[in-house]
Amino acid sequence: MRQKESTADWGIVGHGWAVDFLRRGLLNGRIRHAYLITGSPALGKMALARAFAMALNCEAAVAAERPCRQCRACRTIAGGSSPDFILAQREDGAPLKIDAVRNVIRLLTLKPYVGPYRVAVFDDFDMVMPQAQDALLKTLEEPAAHALLILLARSAEGVLPTIRSRAQHIPLRPLPLQLVQEALVGRGCAAGRADLIARLSSGRVGWALAALEDEAVLEFRQETLDGLRDVLAGGRLERLKIAEGMNRRVGRDKARLREILEIWQAYWRDVLLQSCGSSAELSSSDRRDEIQRLAGGLAVGDALRALEATRRSLQMLSTNANVRLALEVLFLEYPGLD
Repeated sequence: MRQKESTADWGIVGHGWAVDFLRRGLLNGRIRHAYLITGSPALGKMALARAFAMALNCEAAVAAERPCRQCRACRTIAGGSSPDFILAQREDGAPLKIDAVRNVIRLLTLKPYVGPYRVAVFDDFDMVMPQAQDALLKTLEEPAAHALLILLARSAEGVLPTIRSRAQHIPLRPLPLQLVQEALVGRGCAAGRADLIARLSSGRVGWALAALEDEAVLEFRQETLDGLRDVLAGGRLERLKIAEGMNRRVGRDKARLREILEIWQAYWRDVLLQSCGSSAELSSSDRRDEIQRLAGGLAVGDALRALEATRRSLQMLSTNANVRLALEVLFLEYPGLD
């Protein structure tokens, strides 16, 4: 019960332990100057960071009631118009450059306009090049009393050790599907549709809520799986052409490419389960017939190799690997070629 109350106060679905941890720090005056929040995309990292920034600058007289979500500080941070909340995000799919990082550092040194803190949030920080990450080091070693950094990343491994060691790590995990389903039903989603979206979300509540509000999220997933079907149906030349086309469309936007590969990874997991005769529930239950047909024509080893190849490609996105070459290698490793 305590977890539900603390989560509801901050407007966060799940991750009650993380909310409780940050709240205890606020109430006891133990605030770190840097936090590293890690987890899959659309897992709730940004929502947690924004709620924490609101709690830090909330004008409510009683500390236990922060964030109140009613005062000027809470409203402006929630609406993205607060000068004390600096959000550093990628533009045009490219990771943040060192000049952008330095500009945020400059803004962070200025005194807060309203509350006691100026909070800077760096999204997708694990995709920032090491030289640009290193620009934060002096700020972390000699932080201003009013300055607070929140770094969002898929995993801590993509963040320099010198940065990780100076930040409080908060690792978020996928939520139980029942909790995601309840959140969707609570927002007016029919039970059957909520069950499907929850399964497709793999515990990523942010993705589930976005899919509920915007049909384009589910349409992108369908297009992505249709694209995988085209790859498997093609010969070597066709697969190389598809790799070239994907590189033109999303080669620079590694975050978008990561989304595609994560969808394929979940799909291959379902294929592997079916090929093994597992009774486990499929995440892509809307494509059950298609998955069963594909699994029926593959050996277990083929499905496993496809899954592992997709995972390796995902890992390569954290490096400077050539995207087109990585896709070509992946497609040629997929089953269906003589």
